[in-house]
Amino acid sequence: MAGVLASVDQRTQLVGENRLELLLFHLHSRHLFALNVFKVKEVVKLPHLNKMPNAHPKIAGVTNIRGESIPVIDLRQAICMPDTEYDSDSNLVITEYNRTVQAFLVGKVDHIVNTTWSDIMPTPKSVGRNHYLTALTKIQRDGTEHIVEIIDVEKVLAEIVDYDVEIPEGILDQAILNQFQGRKILHADDSPTARRQVSDTLAQLGIEIIPATDGQEALNLLKHWADEGIDVNKQLMAVITDAEMPVMDGYRLTYEIRNDDRLKDLYVILNTSLSGSFNQAMVEKVGCNAFLSKFQPDLLVQEMQKRLKQVLES
Repeated sequence: MAGVLASVDQRTQLVGENRLELLLFHLHSRHLFALNVFKVKEVVKLPHLNKMPNAHPKIAGVTNIRGESIPVIDLRQAICMPDTEYDSDSNLVITEYNRTVQAFLVGKVDHIVNTTWSDIMPTPKSVGRNHYLTALTKIQRDGTEHIVEIIDVEKVLAEIVDYDVEIPEGILDQAILNQFQGRKILHADDSPTARRQVSDTLAQLGIEIIPATDGQEALNLLKHWADEGIDVNKQLMAVITDAEMPVMDGYRLTYEIRNDDRLKDLYVILNTSLSGSFNQAMVEKVGCNAFLSKFQPDLLVQEMQKRLKQVLES
C-alpha cells in the first residue's frame, strides 16, 4: 500500500492549479468515499490498536507508527454508518489536518484519481445539514458512472475534538475593539463546520460574516457588487478563503481577485488545514496577504486586529 502514495510530494504542484487528487476507499460498503491525497501522509494495513479507557466512542484506539502515537478514528462510526467488523481489507489512512496527525480506519483502499475542482459538485441542499460530506464527484469505471462522496473531515474532527471558539484573555486590543462594529468579511469555505467556527469567533467582535460555499460563489458575489458600482474595498475589511473548495479553490479565487482591477486591492487571508510550509509558498505565489492554519481563534482575532489597524491608518 505504500506505493499508492509514493509520489505524493510531486502532487503538491496540482494545488494552485484548481486540480487535486483523491484517494478513493470503501467503508465495507459499496459506496466510494474520498479524501484529498494532499492531506494523506500514508496508508498502512490495519495494525494492532490499543484501546483507550474513557476515549470518545468514535476513537477505535491508538497505534504506534514509527515511534509516533496516533489516535485512530473509526470513520464508518464517525459518519454514523452502522457498526461492522473490520477484516483483512481494512486499512489506516494517516492524515494531517489542523496541525494534528490522526488515522482513519477504513475498509479497502481503491486507487487515486486525478481531477479538477471544477468537477467537484457541492452536496445538494435537499440532503439537509446532518450529512458528513463536503462534496461529490463522478468517475467512470468499466463503462459505468460511479458517485464518489468526499468526507467533511472538518465536521468529523469537530465532533471528536473540542474546538473552543472563545477568544482567549489578553488577545483583544481594547483601544480598537469598538471599531469592529459594522465591519464585513466575505468568508468562502465548503465546510459548514469551518464556516460556523469562523463566524462564531468573529461575531464576538461584532463583525458581520457574508458566507460563500466555494470560490466561484465568492467571486460571483464580488463581481456582482463591482458591476453594481459598489466600492468592494470599502465594503469588505477582508476576504477569508479556504484552499480546497468545489468548483473553484481558494488559490484560484485569489488569482482571479488579483487580476480584476476592481478587486485587486482586497485583503485576502488563506485559512486552511493544509500544511503551513507549503501554503506559505502558495500565499506568495498567488498573492494572498496572510495565511492562517485552522482552527486557531486567537490567531484569527490577532489577524483581524492587524487588518483593522491597517484600515484605520489608511
